[in-house]
Amino acid sequence: MSAFDAVPETRIDVRNPGEIYPLCPHCSAEIRQVFQRQLKAMFGKSFIYYCTNCRKSLGVTHRKGFWMG
Repeated sequence: MSAFDAVPETRIDVRNPGEIYPLCPHCSAEIRQVFQRQLKAMFGKSFIYYCTNCRKSLGVTHRKGFWMG
């Protein structure tokens, strides 16, 4: 018996919310679109995403090229 045998199966119901939009965590405005800006990076590409209403950062991503692993 492994440790995973004791864990009950959990299912998460994923739904399409229709016309419900997420809210900006900073200004609470509905996020219908975001601004994106590419940042300077040594390798790959980095992007910052920010709210169109308050211009505060929502997240940063870094995409490495396929040759970088």
